[in-house]
Amino acid sequence: MDVTAEFTIEPFIDGTPGAHVLAALEAVRDVGLEPSIGPFGSSITGDLTAVSAAVARLLEAATAAGATRVSLQLTRPEPLEP
Repeated sequence: MDVTAEFTIEPFIDGTPGAHVLAALEAVRDVGLEPSIGPFGSSITGDLTAVSAAVARLLEAATAAGATRVSLQLTRPEPLEP
């Protein structure tokens, strides 16, 4: 089952992602997923096992690099009606 994890990493640094954001994005890439980076947050999509592993790595990397908050939302597609 594919899922999408959307995440925002704080503190915000005007003009460029901070080291805490860059570390989290690199951790996601190390698991083999490419993040979609937006102006207010980023997301990854893949099977539940891969996304779960990527989220664990990004949380560890972001906090180790100085993140004070990571907001996370996990969604999956709605099941189809029979």
